[in-house]
Amino acid sequence: MPDRLAAVLAVLYLIFNEGYDGRGDLAAQAIRLGASLAELMPDEAEVFGLLALMLLHDSRRAARVRDGELVLLSEQDRTLWDWAQISAGRAALARAKSLGGGVDGVYALQAAIASLHADARSDWAQIEGLYGELHRLTGSPVVELNRAVALAEAEGPAAGLAAVEQLDLDGYQYLHATRADFLRRLGRPGDARVAYQRALELVRSEPERRFLQRRLAEL
Repeated sequence: MPDRLAAVLAVLYLIFNEGYDGRGDLAAQAIRLGASLAELMPDEAEVFGLLALMLLHDSRRAARVRDGELVLLSEQDRTLWDWAQISAGRAALARAKSLGGGVDGVYALQAAIASLHADARSDWAQIEGLYGELHRLTGSPVVELNRAVALAEAEGPAAGLAAVEQLDLDGYQYLHATRADFLRRLGRPGDARVAYQRALELVRSEPERRFLQRRLAEL
């Protein structure tokens, strides 16, 4: 079983992500399977890291979309979050930390970031540091994009934009949406408009499309 664990965790996370974009039944199934896996392998830190990550993300499901449009984390109605699920996610994260000697796995690191987002005020400097550690483990440019978002919150949109401009992710909608937001905040509406239009060319989710269209219209 340990030899196959990485593949199983990856598949569970793929199922959860598919469900997170609208198929709540798939997300619930992934969480149920993750909990079963935790019972089967109670000494594996990353099993609990993934379970924590799924629980923490799914706890905000009811607040993610309003009137058919995506709602940013900072604008979500926190009374709609499932705080019992957040507590369960944090308990799973604590278990992962105790087994791994700290936050040291790909899923546990992401769960730690998700847990910080559930605080009344996100510690963006700490979140950026966790993304840096996650990038060290994965080398993923998508992780670097997320780090740029945290950097922009901690140090301002100019710092975030400088980081984003180094990334080769032209076919990734979130790069252009993020870049557009930084440009908008920097008072560069013309450049922001071009970036939003590129993001709209790539977007697949209707709630995200409506959000991008509204931001573009606001310019």
